[in-house]
Amino acid sequence: MNYDVIIIGAGPGGIFSAYELTKLSPELKVAVFEAGHSLEKRRCPIDGEKIKSCIGCKTCSIMSGFGGAGAFSDGKYNITNDFGGTLYEYIGKKQALDLMRYVDEINMAYGGEGTKLYSTAGTKFKKLCIQNDLHLLDASVRHLGTDINYIVLENIYKYLETRVDFFFNTPVESVEATENGYKVITAKEVYTGKKCIVSVGRSGSKWMEKVCKEMGIPTKSNRVDIGVRVELPAEVFSHLTDELYESKIVYRTKEYGDLVRTFCMNPKGAVVNENTNGIITVNGHSYEDPAKQTENTNFALLVAKHFSEPFKDSNGYGESIARLSNMLGGGVIVQRFGDLIRGRRSTQDRIDGAFITPTLNATPGDLSLVLPKRILDGIVEMIYALDKVAPGTANDDTLLYGVEVKFYNMEVEVNENLMSKKYDGLYIIGDGSGITHSLSHASASGVLVAREIAKN
Repeated sequence: MNYDVIIIGAGPGGIFSAYELTKLSPELKVAVFEAGHSLEKRRCPIDGEKIKSCIGCKTCSIMSGFGGAGAFSDGKYNITNDFGGTLYEYIGKKQALDLMRYVDEINMAYGGEGTKLYSTAGTKFKKLCIQNDLHLLDASVRHLGTDINYIVLENIYKYLETRVDFFFNTPVESVEATENGYKVITAKEVYTGKKCIVSVGRSGSKWMEKVCKEMGIPTKSNRVDIGVRVELPAEVFSHLTDELYESKIVYRTKEYGDLVRTFCMNPKGAVVNENTNGIITVNGHSYEDPAKQTENTNFALLVAKHFSEPFKDSNGYGESIARLSNMLGGGVIVQRFGDLIRGRRSTQDRIDGAFITPTLNATPGDLSLVLPKRILDGIVEMIYALDKVAPGTANDDTLLYGVEVKFYNMEVEVNENLMSKKYDGLYIIGDGSGITHSLSHASASGVLVAREIAKN
């Protein structure tokens, strides 16, 4: 029951913390606690035939388990400080990039070799975007694909399973500071550790807020991203995706001055459901294997909202909009762009008659009854702006799935080593910290704290 290091969460941050600790200090006794299943047991019951929509599993296999929410993502590791988190504000831009490159090397060594590293360096599309009042962010992007990403995780787990104690299906109820370290309390047992690394991801945001409140750890409000997932024929964006794979494009709306951005672009991918704390939202995946690819490309269009006074609960705001979508559609709603701009709801007949086959079974409906006018106006304006660099984006048959919500944890107060300023030896990393918002940044934060623990 006693460990040198306890890691809470087996997502990217927790995995790379454990990996680096075994490399640098193999004598340490390390335990990893995860609320979800081990990798081989993570299975979503939705098969598109017998089960077509979310049935509310006790633990969502898409969001939880070994690999975290990124396990069944499209496996994009963005090596950049321009987006994906603010890790560089704590450790410096050079160290942040060096850590992300190190993570990329590990992924290549454990099954990702042969996958392509895309880059925006020297691309002609930056000029094209600027000419149309759009802004293409700089990044190098390693695309593993959902299939290769799984293989990498599988290989890393094989390495770790004999060196680290894993406790799956064991959610941690609370954390307490003790005289000699930390006490981790689960439903059945109590475990102690000299050091504790908390890496619970976005799906653990409510739990993280609870722990911070119980332990008196200062936090500050973070943003919530709200929008839709766009699906269109792959040919529309092929000139961009063939060269860049993912293009992170930002647009400032003329009407409100809000920033709308593309997010998680999946060339020849599929739209999927997500279950976060019982709320059904939408996301996208893509595969490296051509046999598993589709004829469509999907990506999110998101508007960031940050609240301060008197309302501070950004995540609560996002949840209320997602719940409204679930109330009207029984889950995710899909609407043709042509129907949206004409002020009419989509019907199954209109969806069936479109020149695109949806990759997700969603309920035809009207997103204007769900999304606030300001957010929806910004998304429509962005679609017309994208149509200038990717003609066909604003076609009538372009599909919009809603809602997509990216929840961010309250940003937790930590020092330059991502250790709590209040508790020595308590590290808070990954997306659950509110500092990182991506696979690469979360993984890099795990390596950082492991090196700090090993050094001391």
